[in-house]
Amino acid sequence: MELEKRPPEPSGRGPGGAGASGEPGGCLVVAIRMPVRIVALVLVVPVRMAWDALAAAGRFLHRTVGRPVGRALAWLARAVCVWPFVALWRWVLVPAGRGLAWLARVLVVLPAGWAHRYLLAPLGRGLVWLYARVLTPVGQGAWWLLRGIGAVLAAVGAGLWTGAVWLGRYLVVVPVRWLVRYLVVVPAVWLYSRVLTPAGRALARCARGVLRLLGVVVAGVVAALVWAGQVLLVVPAVAAWRWVFVPVGRALVVVGREVGEALGHAWRVAGYVSVAVGRFLAALFRWVVVEPVRRVYRGVLTPVGHAVRDAVLRPVAEAVRGAGRTARQAVAAARETVRQARADVRRALFGEHPQGDAPASREPRRPAGRTLDGSTTALTHLTKD
Repeated sequence: MELEKRPPEPSGRGPGGAGASGEPGGCLVVAIRMPVRIVALVLVVPVRMAWDALAAAGRFLHRTVGRPVGRALAWLARAVCVWPFVALWRWVLVPAGRGLAWLARVLVVLPAGWAHRYLLAPLGRGLVWLYARVLTPVGQGAWWLLRGIGAVLAAVGAGLWTGAVWLGRYLVVVPVRWLVRYLVVVPAVWLYSRVLTPAGRALARCARGVLRLLGVVVAGVVAALVWAGQVLLVVPAVAAWRWVFVPVGRALVVVGREVGEALGHAWRVAGYVSVAVGRFLAALFRWVVVEPVRRVYRGVLTPVGHAVRDAVLRPVAEAVRGAGRTARQAVAAARETVRQARADVRRALFGEHPQGDAPASREPRRPAGRTLDGSTTALTHLTKD
């Protein structure tokens, strides 16, 4: 059985995929494909399931451990590396830089500006005036004087040089030229035309003959070596390539292609198997663990918790709140008793204070109650006060 559909073969091949020439594409493929795919499936399914399990564990660890640890490390890195430098920059370097800039402005820029404005600029203007009004006219006069003296000396030197050249030409150059021509040039031309040219032609003819002979010898040797290399190397190499390497290469290509396709198909099938096993295990975990726990929580723990809350926790809370109110009332009564005792001790030691000199009490005065001869109530009295 084929595990996946194959494209239709060309028209020149039979059902097995092989043509009339017996190329390694039919019977070899049919003989290799199924065993290779079965072996690849058996070997790849555990690897794919282990890979999927590791991937799921990695995603779980990334969500539960990696992200919190990364955030904690990022916060720690900011607290250790970023915030100290920010604080150093903001509270140390920036004020120090501003202070240094102020000091540089006060100690360098302002004195330099004052020196330039009141010392260097007037001095430079004076030097410019001295150069323009004094040194320039003096220099121009000296230049014209030196230029006239140089022109006179140049004219004298040119006359002397012309006379010396004329004397040297007619006293030295003409006799030397005549001697060189008849003692060197004429004998050299005769020697070249009568002796060296015939000798050179003879040597050139001998060299051309020797080169032709060497060319014939070298051509024969090269032809013999080429024939020997063709017989001993090229023909065996071509035969080995045609009858050994090409069939073996085609077979290896077919085997490699089939193995690759088998591995890919097995990897995909293992993915489906892994997904099915994962879903089965998830469903089994849900029905074996999650559902019983949920039912126990809903059917047992929730009613028990409500009963404990209604029967125990709420009465205990009410009792605690009542005890708290009783304790607060007892503390308030004890405080009032202590206040009255302190007032009695003060009256016993210092006597009653006059009505006008009585110190203002820090306690709020209680309004008098309603009497028969009064029309005010405690509320209106408190409002008037």
